[in-house]
Amino acid sequence: MNQATDRELATFAGGCFWCMVSPFEELPGIHSIVSGYTGGHTDNPTYEEVCSSDTGHYEAVQITFDPSIFPYRKLLELFWQQIDPTDAGGQFHDRGQSYQTAIFYHNEQQQREAEDSKQQLAQSGRFDKPIVTPILPASRFYPAEDYHQNYHRKNPGHYKRYRKGSGREDFIEHHWSGPVNKEELKQRLTPIQYEVTQNSGTERPFTGEYWDHEGEGIYVDIVSGEPLFSSRDKYDAGCGWPSFTRPLREYNIKEKVDSSHFMIRTEVRSKEGDSHLGHVFNDGPGPNGLRYCINSAALRFIPTEDLEKEGYGEYLPLFGTNV
Repeated sequence: MNQATDRELATFAGGCFWCMVSPFEELPGIHSIVSGYTGGHTDNPTYEEVCSSDTGHYEAVQITFDPSIFPYRKLLELFWQQIDPTDAGGQFHDRGQSYQTAIFYHNEQQQREAEDSKQQLAQSGRFDKPIVTPILPASRFYPAEDYHQNYHRKNPGHYKRYRKGSGREDFIEHHWSGPVNKEELKQRLTPIQYEVTQNSGTERPFTGEYWDHEGEGIYVDIVSGEPLFSSRDKYDAGCGWPSFTRPLREYNIKEKVDSSHFMIRTEVRSKEGDSHLGHVFNDGPGPNGLRYCINSAALRFIPTEDLEKEGYGEYLPLFGTNV
């Protein structure tokens, strides 16, 4: 760790590095994410060399982060959720050594935490094959060419088609997304919460718990608990539903075309819980001009004073508070 800045490096290989940036961006404590090459035996390799010759390099991302805000173990949790850790020959339709997965540790603590997380995943029973992702000492990291950096933002259309076409998106959704047992949800949720999140229902305007709520904190998915919106981005749109100018993280929101009720709208769902949340419209006041119109019944509010004890302490800096 750099004592002057309290920042560490984390290096992960998860197949095509285009797909390994967005899962980690917009998180508290993440300062930068660089796509590049590591683990090989040649200096300053090019993309063509890594893909077509035996350089020994992996496509990887190197993350600069503040572990006091976002600990390494949480980065590891996110990493496992982006890959097929049972595939030793590459990732999805990308085959070959450069697309293999690996965790590159930068110190002994990272090594211990990586090995522990791998063991926990193996014991979880989530996969029916052995976990083969190696845990290796970090070596020199070479940033990739500029056009590869933040590719998902520079070429969003191609990126989305590639991520879907490669099989990664469906694999992640199958293994990591979706609600728990429906019967359990019926017991845990109120009727309106179940109707909204599971049947894409809509609560009546001006009736939800949060349409005029003004407390400081974050709003999470009532089903999965994943962070979705901040009170700092909430505003009164006059529509009777909670409205936000943006999500906490774009990665946690899925968009789908909704052609119901003789209209064409953009539905928004949570990524992990796959809960129906509401819709997004192009009439918002923020810099992106968006209005996320969300059902209160899909949300649970966590005030700032409860963030740490509820396991969301990394979001305290958003409100000028340290963990």
